[in-house]
Amino acid sequence: MNGKKPADSLVVMTELVLPNDTNTFGNLMGGRLMYWMDIASALAAMKHCGSPVVTASVDNISFESPIKLGNVVHIEAKVSRAFNSSMEVYMKVWGEDVLHQYKYKSNEAYYTFVSLDPNGKPRSVPSLTPETEEEKKLFEGALRRRQLRLILGGKMKPADAQELKALFGKE
Repeated sequence: MNGKKPADSLVVMTELVLPNDTNTFGNLMGGRLMYWMDIASALAAMKHCGSPVVTASVDNISFESPIKLGNVVHIEAKVSRAFNSSMEVYMKVWGEDVLHQYKYKSNEAYYTFVSLDPNGKPRSVPSLTPETEEEKKLFEGALRRRQLRLILGGKMKPADAQELKALFGKE
């Protein structure tokens, strides 16, 4: 299976915040944004592996700035690292006040997807070759993030997380 570049999986999704998308403060509801982020990141994962995918995990999502009613949401998603059958997708989210020509960062997050074969079983995915400095930084940190996800999900013992041990300098 040939390796791919993060740019090969790039998805940019744009949505308009309508009244039904907001809370009582006129801000985009976090759940609606997470729904859009799940769609954008799933599309990026599917572009990378060329098969159906399922969401395996969603990392911490911290909201820096609210996105207001009538503003536009821009979600940029691309694969940051590929493992055996899973892929980590990194997303940046911006809000845009089109009337005042102002764009601002709302948040960023990592979602993990598993590629599926026609029988619904995990399937191998192409490797990923980062090109830019940002892509290389995301790629290098992905193994630590993966080990933390596995520990929090009860699928790995903390003592087995070699990358995390190296991060804290204790062997």
